[in-house]
Order: sequence, then structure tokens, then C-alpha cells
Amino acid sequence: MAVVGILLVTLFLEGNSSLKEKRRVVKSILGRVKARFNASASEVGGQDRHETAVIGFSVMGSDARLLNRVLDHILNFVDDHADAEVVDSEIICPIYSDQVDDFAPEDGRP
Repeated sequence: MAVVGILLVTLFLEGNSSLKEKRRVVKSILGRVKARFNASASEVGGQDRHETAVIGFSVMGSDARLLNRVLDHILNFVDDHADAEVVDSEIICPIYSDQVDDFAPEDGRP
């Protein structure tokens, strides 16, 4: 079984006056989280607004509870270390079966 853990964090960058300044803050968060947690990370929303950023983090493994803990640690890290306020967050952990037959079309096509 494979589990993909996804964390979406919405940040408010109060007093931020330019996209250049926002990129600096977002790039710093992405780099620190990638280095510390070995997670994939990217800005996934709010790219055209200088006071809002939506950042997505993802991890993959076989234990949903462990991934939830890792994502909670990432959220706490971002909340404690970001030059921005966390205004919303969501954790999603879809589970995928490792059985090849589970992905076969129901109509019998290969």
C-alpha cells in the first residue's frame, strides 16, 4: 500500500509590498522544509498576489499515521519559522493499493 501525504498551507504575508519580497519569503520556507524534512514543496496558489501564498508539501510512504505526524511537524515548523502568518492548512493522505489488479479497468481492457 502506498500513501501520499499532502499538506496545503495558506500564508498571509502582512506588510509585504512586492512579488519579489514574497518570492524571497516563499523560497526560504521551501528550502528549509525540503532540507529538514526531505519533503517535496512548491508554491501552488496565490502566485499573482503579493500578500498571500499557498504552499503544497508532499511526502510518500506506507504508513498514513507516520505521514500525518511528519506533515504536522512541517506545519508547526512553517508556523514557527516563517516570516508569514499561517491562516489555513489542510492535510490529505490518500491511500493507494499496491495490487496491480486494483488499477485494471473494470471492462476488461488491458
